[in-house]
Amino acid sequence: MRVSIIIVNWNGLGHLPECLDSLQKQTFRDFQVIVVDNGSSDGSVPYLEQRPEVRLVPLEKNAGFAAGNNAALPFARGEYLVTLNNDTKAEPDWLEKLVAVADRHPEAGMVGCRILSYQDPERVDSMGMAICRDGMSRGNFRGRRYAELAVEDEAEILFPSACVALYRRAMVDQIGFFDGDFFAYCEDSDLGLRGRLAGWQAVLARDAVVYHKYSMTAGTLSPLKLYLVERNHFYAVVKNFPLVLLLTLPLYTLLRYLVQARVVLHGKGTGGEFKTSGSRNECALALLRGMRDALLALPTLTRKRAEVMRHKNLSPRETMQLLRRHHLTFHELLDVPPS
Repeated sequence: MRVSIIIVNWNGLGHLPECLDSLQKQTFRDFQVIVVDNGSSDGSVPYLEQRPEVRLVPLEKNAGFAAGNNAALPFARGEYLVTLNNDTKAEPDWLEKLVAVADRHPEAGMVGCRILSYQDPERVDSMGMAICRDGMSRGNFRGRRYAELAVEDEAEILFPSACVALYRRAMVDQIGFFDGDFFAYCEDSDLGLRGRLAGWQAVLARDAVVYHKYSMTAGTLSPLKLYLVERNHFYAVVKNFPLVLLLTLPLYTLLRYLVQARVVLHGKGTGGEFKTSGSRNECALALLRGMRDALLALPTLTRKRAEVMRHKNLSPRETMQLLRRHHLTFHELLDVPPS
């Protein structure tokens, strides 16, 4: 078996048929489909039981995206593990092109795709990820029109979005899969950074195309999402960033908060979404709770960092150079248009 496609589902019955049907149409056929159901109550499990091509792994409760993917590992037989969101639709040659790029790059532990907006297929959702100095990350070129970009096929990326990503099983066997403590969001930053620190490369399969319905589960700016992103990006930073960036983390976090406050005040970029979310106080409290819980987790994160460093093959200088090559400004993070 070459590929194991892992789909984590939670009350996604409205998305599953289109997602699974697009996999049935793939030109590359040497793959299995594993769907981990996180305790859905919308009829997802009875529906999945009627799909003979699916290996269903039902969980009693919602374990989250990270632990959900981990639950599929005992059933995954592929040399490549492909994570795929349930709210996606793949082009028929998506997997063929994705595997071909992975085969051409044995040094790559991760391969990303051209993920486009389902609602507006001309716009990019992600083509690899970029990262801020405080560890916040987002998809490269998000919101840009693909036709206006000059993106090289098989270019280096920092790491892929786990919305659609190929991970080499050899890398996962070496450094582990997702950290279940993340629950959801930023777990791909952590895994991607761990892989890069261990010396694995990451490349883009530009012509492997998937369409994604962005933030259909937790919402674009829900308090839950804001809490998890705020907490989890600190988790990823403490585990993986060079010491010099850890020392400057309070400064860069303060700078991000200042930029966030300004964009909310002026209603620009994601600040406009924040102002109209109808739950501004809850969102602000979610950010504070995320920071608090990250601080409380420092003893555990310090132990996890020691394990990450045990597999490290990049020097601090090489790591800094890598992060600079894939740097993201706070204004880009927050979708603030150039003035």
